[in-house]
Amino acid sequence: MIEQFVPSEVCLKCIGCCRFSEANSVWLPCLLDEEIQDLLDKKIPPVSISIDKKIQPIPNPRLVESAFICAFLDASANKCAIYDFRPLECQLYPFLIAIRDKKVLLTVDLNCPYIKDKMSSREFEEYVRYLTDFLNAPARIRLLRDNPHIIQAYKDALDVVELKMPDETK
Repeated sequence: MIEQFVPSEVCLKCIGCCRFSEANSVWLPCLLDEEIQDLLDKKIPPVSISIDKKIQPIPNPRLVESAFICAFLDASANKCAIYDFRPLECQLYPFLIAIRDKKVLLTVDLNCPYIKDKMSSREFEEYVRYLTDFLNAPARIRLLRDNPHIIQAYKDALDVVELKMPDETK
């Protein structure tokens, strides 16, 4: 489990993440191959996983803030049904692994209100170092190499730091 940057009490009050304007949004969490198997082993319905290895969104029953929500989000309580074994991308959020100009980058979603308040803080800088070290470890580089579909071309995310390329493992 990755150490979390945004405190859970802040997340539970926010209605930002886990909601999508379109069914095929780039923001839908991608799943690692082993996460797909883990979810299936936990009897998560296969229909919750799209053919391109993303969590399949469902129509938002409230239709207030977005048209779709994560299949695992209980919108009324704003809680995740798979929080204890949520995918890597969900653990990373509001940080994201992105690709731009053939570079793999750690980026951050500026739509997260907590990030906006912490961008210039020492806490933010320390967490970026922690995540960079975590993601640049040989095991994680192999994980990215074996699961290139989780490296997305996010728009409207701020580039934070360049990561090692997955093909640089030795």
